[in-house]
Amino acid sequence: MTPTRVMIVDDHRLFRAGIRSLLQRVDGVEVVAEAGDGHEALRHVKVQRPDVVLMDLMMPGLNGLDATARVVRMCPRTNVIMLSMNTDEDSVLQTLRAGAVGYLVKTADPAELELAVRAVARGEKYLSSAVSKHVIEASLKRLDQEQSSLERLTPRQREVLQMIAEGRTTKEIARQLGISPKTAESHRTDLMKALDIHDIASLTRYAIRMGVIAVDS
Repeated sequence: MTPTRVMIVDDHRLFRAGIRSLLQRVDGVEVVAEAGDGHEALRHVKVQRPDVVLMDLMMPGLNGLDATARVVRMCPRTNVIMLSMNTDEDSVLQTLRAGAVGYLVKTADPAELELAVRAVARGEKYLSSAVSKHVIEASLKRLDQEQSSLERLTPRQREVLQMIAEGRTTKEIARQLGISPKTAESHRTDLMKALDIHDIASLTRYAIRMGVIAVDS
């Protein structure tokens, strides 16, 4: 039988090593790649075309939500399971709307990891036992009738939003994206108009509230 090919994406090496160790004990599962951030994950997905991606929600550079959206567009047959410490409704809903088919809480029992991987490999959805399925299903029906302000942003605007919230200057954003400072400033202006938010502090609070970046503990 062809093994289920899995990729692990998390910015903590020790955590990736732990997940790899657990998966190596599971029959019929093969870890084919690891990545430390969203951009690296996209490069590996393009080459490896894994069956399942275990994706950390909060990562620097390109967070798990935006990375997931790009993965499912690039490789529709790849199933993404989001990994997170969060159990709140908003985090789970944003994950599912981004295209993930699973949500696994990092505090879950290790046995849940195998259940989640096998479920999504079969084409099913999997929500961690710490998450209320009934609440999520009801909320998804309600949210189907509207788009959040975050979802209305272009991929570039979301990327700029994250970098602004991470404290990057206009010059740093321009350098990271390979564009001119003037173009970077234009993206920031368009972003503020789209959200009707007109200062950096408010943009940062918005990004935190929407799960684009994490609050340092």
